[in-house]
Amino acid sequence: MLLQLGHIPTVVVSSALVVNEIMKGHDSALSNRAQSTATNALLYGSNDIGFANYGESWKQKRKICVRELLSPKMVESESIRLVREGAVAELVDKVREAASRTCSSVNLSELVVEAANNIICNSALGLKNDAKGVRCKDSVKKLAKKVMFQVGVVTIGDHFPWLSWVDVVTGKLQQFKNTFQALDPLFDEIIAERRSSIINRRAHDDDDDDQRDFVDILIQLQQQQPANNNAFSNIDIKSILLDMFVAGSETTSVTVEWAMSELMKNPVELKKVQEEVRRVVGKKSNVEDNKVKEMEYLKCVVKETLRLHPPAPLLAPRVARSHVKLKGYDIPAKTRLYVNAWAIQRDPQVWDNPEEFIPERHRHSHNHTQDFKLIPFGFGRRGCPGTNFGLASVEYMLANLLYYFNWESQQAQAIDMSEIFGLAAYKRIPLHLKPIPFSFQ
Repeated sequence: MLLQLGHIPTVVVSSALVVNEIMKGHDSALSNRAQSTATNALLYGSNDIGFANYGESWKQKRKICVRELLSPKMVESESIRLVREGAVAELVDKVREAASRTCSSVNLSELVVEAANNIICNSALGLKNDAKGVRCKDSVKKLAKKVMFQVGVVTIGDHFPWLSWVDVVTGKLQQFKNTFQALDPLFDEIIAERRSSIINRRAHDDDDDDQRDFVDILIQLQQQQPANNNAFSNIDIKSILLDMFVAGSETTSVTVEWAMSELMKNPVELKKVQEEVRRVVGKKSNVEDNKVKEMEYLKCVVKETLRLHPPAPLLAPRVARSHVKLKGYDIPAKTRLYVNAWAIQRDPQVWDNPEEFIPERHRHSHNHTQDFKLIPFGFGRRGCPGTNFGLASVEYMLANLLYYFNWESQQAQAIDMSEIFGLAAYKRIPLHLKPIPFSFQ
């Protein structure tokens, strides 16, 4: 589909076959990003991994994320595992407290968002739980949430540059500026304090690699550069940290929220996954993180949720760096290209009964990401580097909710499944369920 959005020629791709062609022959040529007034104002001049254009600087930052911050080894490290377990234990405690009140339901959407934010914040910043650390984390989380919503704002000037003055009059530019000016000094303060802490630990020979958070890792990588090399700056560190919040927290929470919604509407599948979780965990007081790897049906539930409810129904738009041909059509340089993951993942030509929630379809299937039928995290050079981190959080959170509680809804089949859109596809009406503590006797 070809559109003209203001002065921007735009193509919408809704076919897995076209995505396959892009990946095989045009991934590099279509690897720039669409930048906006909001991303330039909030993301350090679109200097982050998500919106920076393809080039050496972007490749360096992405390599750092893939190898140092979000690798399978880091996701399974003691420091990140403890963060994940701590945040989910707090979630379980809050649900259990609510369950102790007779006939009390919980706003599960709200609690899951809080848990996902805690995982990201503690993994990225690792601040102490003293009064100062808690205040700082709360401030960062609130401001990062503002950034998440504002980054998705499309201004009139983005599509009609000669009308940019309208965005000044409406106050949108000032809103972006206010958010950035509140958040940026917090990151500066955290980086300065952590740099001082690293020096002190080294002076006392107390530099534990297993207890590093993302700030520690990024500062140490910066310090390993030659003295005259300023290629990896504080701005790069701050933009990477902000990406963790923008791309990581809401996508995790909405996936858990949609998974629980689908399971409540499909009681047979709910029973299957709960039986698996409780069989694998056994009669233990806690869900061990490494046990989740054995939960095959749970992983199928997550995949099916991501198929029906991709966190970003339209993947972040690419921009053509040069002229390409797709299926015989000319795509000029600077054309903006959206991939409609929602349509591809519900295409009746490639999925049987595409509107139905059927986790079993993933149990014995080949890898759908290889034929681009299932692309909730994007693909190719611009695919999400945080896939492993996000899936680990989703699966562990979901396993705990299913292990400790049975769930009831007054009208399970009437759960509202309509969506609202921002950077992620949220449920229009938050999910309220009644938790019933499960007896392991």
